[in-house]
Amino acid sequence: MTKSPKRHIAILGSTGSIGTQAVDVVKAHADQFQVDVLTTNNNAELLIQQAIDLQPNVVVICNEDRYDQVFSALDPLGIKVYAGASAIASVVQMDSIDMVLTAMVGYAGLLPTIKAIEAGKSIALANKETLVVAGELITQLAASKGVNIYPVDSEHSAIFQCLVGEFHNPIEKIILTASGGPFRGKDRAFLEGVTKAQALKHPNWTMGAKITIDSATLMNKGLEVIEAKWLFGLSPEQVEVIVHPQSIIHSLVQFEDGSLKAQMGLPDMRLPIQFALGYPNRLRSDFPRFNFLDYPALTFEQPDLETFRNLQLAFDALDRAGNAPCIINAANEVAVDAFLHDRIGFLDISDVIESCLATVPFVQNPTYDDYVTTDKETRRIADERIKTLV
Repeated sequence: MTKSPKRHIAILGSTGSIGTQAVDVVKAHADQFQVDVLTTNNNAELLIQQAIDLQPNVVVICNEDRYDQVFSALDPLGIKVYAGASAIASVVQMDSIDMVLTAMVGYAGLLPTIKAIEAGKSIALANKETLVVAGELITQLAASKGVNIYPVDSEHSAIFQCLVGEFHNPIEKIILTASGGPFRGKDRAFLEGVTKAQALKHPNWTMGAKITIDSATLMNKGLEVIEAKWLFGLSPEQVEVIVHPQSIIHSLVQFEDGSLKAQMGLPDMRLPIQFALGYPNRLRSDFPRFNFLDYPALTFEQPDLETFRNLQLAFDALDRAGNAPCIINAANEVAVDAFLHDRIGFLDISDVIESCLATVPFVQNPTYDDYVTTDKETRRIADERIKTLV
């Protein structure tokens, strides 16, 4: 039997939470994968260590001030070193790359993903903001280029896994599960005094700071709702959210006959990463196994949309369509950053987003340039709103 050639991968955001776990997956399956490109925003030290371990052809450090440090460490090893955001958008088009794992945080992941799709690369998508900001543009471009997008978010990976073998069967609805975050069951009076340290303590998942805050506000689930609409070609009415505190059922699909399929397992991001990188094959792993007796009760409840307004704002933006999802994404990025820097309170995050949604000019059928303009204008308005709250 002929052995399959290695899949050549670019990991964008290799030093973040998803990126480092992807590196672990690649190391565990060195016979399956070869990393050609690693990129990071600012973490030069870890990027250098990863490059020494994986020996890629190219690395990119987005922060140009760190270029000399990375170059001096890696150039003697024959590894090419580039700097700046534009370099990331260029290297994803390299002929040797088969798949691009987009694990960059936020809006910054949009342009590299577009360039990778234009170059015909398969996409392992961990950057949900790409589809939130420009879902219609991305899905149309991928279809025109014959590019597959494999979801890495645990919930969307779960839906994808449930659909394998079912692609010919229409979906009645999908159900995205949410842990509820660290403040599940709390009221607005409690949330008024929430600290950054409290918000960063997620009960089930270990993630980067931005996504952890998004999980605490339920905006992460809102962004996932928008992402799911585009990934699976659904109407807003076909996407439901249910709170499942144990995070064992990662999401479900309901078909037209009423049957439900769920994907289950312990909370471990390495599994959806590995599934996306290795698809259509399931690769052996030594990840901890689920034991039903450790979880004698799996519980479910409705999300509290009045207390956690961000999820409702995401549904509102999805219904409005156009550039509205782009607005909430940009406003949320600015507001979360302000909260992490102790400039605003936890509940102010929703106020900033709602203010931007009401203020930024609406565009029904946005082009890429419209998304760029919307993102820039939203960030300006969000900053102005934050100054009134300080």
